[in-house]
Amino acid sequence: MYDMKALYEAKSVPHAIRLLQEHPEAKILAGGSDVLVQMREGKLAGCELVSIYGLDALRGVTMEEDETLRIGSLTSFSHVAQDPLIRKHLPVLGQAADQVGSPQIRNIGTIGGNTCNGVTSADTASTLFALDAVIELTGPEGVRHLPIQQFYLKAGVVDLRPGELQTGILIPKASYHRCFGEYIKYAMRNALDIATLGCSVNAVLTEDRTAYERIRIAFGVAGPVPLRAVSAEALGRGGPVCEETVEAVAQGVLEDINPRDSWRASKGFRLHLAQELTRRALRKSTKEAGGVL
Repeated sequence: MYDMKALYEAKSVPHAIRLLQEHPEAKILAGGSDVLVQMREGKLAGCELVSIYGLDALRGVTMEEDETLRIGSLTSFSHVAQDPLIRKHLPVLGQAADQVGSPQIRNIGTIGGNTCNGVTSADTASTLFALDAVIELTGPEGVRHLPIQQFYLKAGVVDLRPGELQTGILIPKASYHRCFGEYIKYAMRNALDIATLGCSVNAVLTEDRTAYERIRIAFGVAGPVPLRAVSAEALGRGGPVCEETVEAVAQGVLEDINPRDSWRASKGFRLHLAQELTRRALRKSTKEAGGVL
């Protein structure tokens, strides 16, 4: 049994916003893979819930007129991984979504819930950071769009205002065009485990495939929130496609990250992982883009 005060079921996005205004202490229930676990543990005993699970308008992946990819916030991890548009244009995001939890969790958990939790270990978050994703938020004052780097405020806290809900995640064409990426999750188990460290890298090569036009690197569990390794990215930008550039970028990530010691891993081990996962992911991204190392 779940200890709750009340459950309100939203019939539309405006209805959900109204319910959140009427019940400001209520928690949003999407897939429930996190909220229901917290309730079962007693952390949310006696809470009110606003369920948005029935809002099918917030599901699916579409391409807008300007070729921005729009992912509805209620799209499950399984659907993200299997969607034809994701497979064609953003396979690295499907790869990340396919490493979340177990098949049961991937079937019910949503990409919007994964980002709204604000946790640094979220598998899709680092890839969304590397893709310069934009978060769409809908609330009493209308719709606003926020770069994902600004959406994460601190550990476990995102910029979700009273009465607001996340309605979509947008990936601009410039972020995926000619872009090839790789996500690597290091964890103690192959499934049903959170990342000890997650690394997402994507690269765009010059037309002749001999130099890096752009590199983006993002990490999960390398700081209190997911983060971009901007210093390392700058070291690789314009550099030749070779092992020396890969190594310089891998060394450069140490300037950008600040992992912590925990029972899962020491800070020193995470620093080592960050370098090694960057090497592996950048090599794979380079080869997928047609470069030769």
